[in-house]
Amino acid sequence: MYIIYDAISVAFEVYKFILIARIVLSFVKHNPYSPIIRYIYELTEPYLSIFRRIIPPMGMIDFSPIAAFFALNILEYWVVLPLVRLIF
Repeated sequence: MYIIYDAISVAFEVYKFILIARIVLSFVKHNPYSPIIRYIYELTEPYLSIFRRIIPPMGMIDFSPIAAFFALNILEYWVVLPLVRLIF
């Protein structure tokens, strides 16, 4: 059971890291054709597009990544907390 808990926790943490990288990339100049950057965009775009439909950009600022990050934290709480209660 600990392996499942650890795997899910690590998966959430890795995706949070990738989402933060995507947010940082929106502020810096980068090569959009770089394989690493394309990979980050391909992993995060389906998730972020959900929030972009709900929260439109306000001027030049896109608040959807912030909402997506908070929603990911809430989802992690709903998934990981029951596992912790089940294990302990």
